[in-house]
Amino acid sequence: MKIALLQYPIEWANPQANVGLLDERLRAIAGQADIAVVPEMFNTGFCTDRPGLAEEWGTGPVFQSLQHMADAYNFGIIGSMMVTDNGQLYNRGFFFRPQDAPLYYDKHHLYKSGGEAEFFTPGNMRTIWEFRGVKIRPAVCYDLRFPVWLRQDKHNLYDIFICVACWPTVRIQYWDALLQARAAENHCYAVGVNMVGTDGLQMDYNGHSVAYDTWLHDIAGFEDYECATRIVDFSIEKLRHFREVLPQWEEADEYKLENTGVDR
Repeated sequence: MKIALLQYPIEWANPQANVGLLDERLRAIAGQADIAVVPEMFNTGFCTDRPGLAEEWGTGPVFQSLQHMADAYNFGIIGSMMVTDNGQLYNRGFFFRPQDAPLYYDKHHLYKSGGEAEFFTPGNMRTIWEFRGVKIRPAVCYDLRFPVWLRQDKHNLYDIFICVACWPTVRIQYWDALLQARAAENHCYAVGVNMVGTDGLQMDYNGHSVAYDTWLHDIAGFEDYECATRIVDFSIEKLRHFREVLPQWEEADEYKLENTGVDR
């Protein structure tokens, strides 16, 4: 499976500009990937105190544009955006698929220090998406810090862990360590896509987007602050062989999470 990682700046609180910029970037790689991954809140930046920027899920212009791009360029698009749904505000991880209805995952762990918990509703669904024969586990930014929430279930394996983020430079060492840890403990490929630049709150972001193979080698290779697209090719057959040779995932402890929904 070929996955494009798009690391770039986000125009603060400007959905129209960000959708236009994304369309240009995706058009440039049309036909070259199965999935394109963009940063958290790709259309606004991390504007947690501006709920008026959210649009209604299923009917808004950003929703319509993402579906059009997925159809036109024939690949899935994964990222997150602010949405309203049934009167609630969510930081919604999305997966727009060509010629098919989009899937979604609502961020479970809201970043209180960034004001998210004051306005947003946490999701409670531990979701696995299947696309072109590959199982994907999504996460949004702060979710990355919580290994139990993301733990591989030996009865319901996923192949690729994908985390989208607005993770600032001042704490980037945790991003680096946690992404690698999630890949190692879950015996899977891992992709993390972060923004670069300075946002409207003067927070600095240096990126560190990454793609880990089975040996925890970074096969994406972004430089600090680099605005670029990298396409990586993950062999699912190689991953499954790796799991057969080193079947630690079979020895995972059984556990049960309380007060959450079921996988969908």
